[in-house]
Amino acid sequence: MDAFELVLLFDTYGGMLTDKQRDCFDMRHNQDLSLGEIADALGVSRQAVCDNLTRTEALLRRMEENIGCVKRDMKYRAAAQEILEAATVLDASSDPAVAALAKRIYTAAQSMKE
Repeated sequence: MDAFELVLLFDTYGGMLTDKQRDCFDMRHNQDLSLGEIADALGVSRQAVCDNLTRTEALLRRMEENIGCVKRDMKYRAAAQEILEAATVLDASSDPAVAALAKRIYTAAQSMKE
């Protein structure tokens, strides 16, 4: 799992972590601090930071396996994008009724993405 996916998991499930887990993860993945910098900021050893991050990342992955919010959101966004693309094609129709319907579909799909 790459850093981007971990940040998505954190954005989704971060509220279920402890303050210490959230702070450590945020410093590493959002603020791009080194293990040493995080250790200094938290007053712990680098090993403690490494252990905290390993446990936190594993916990985030387990939450996603059990709950599946990120996977579901990604599918939802992909479907909305596909609907938008199809509506764009339909919008080019010479039939005014089809073009009007395409605009309605486009508007509805656009609101799904927000």
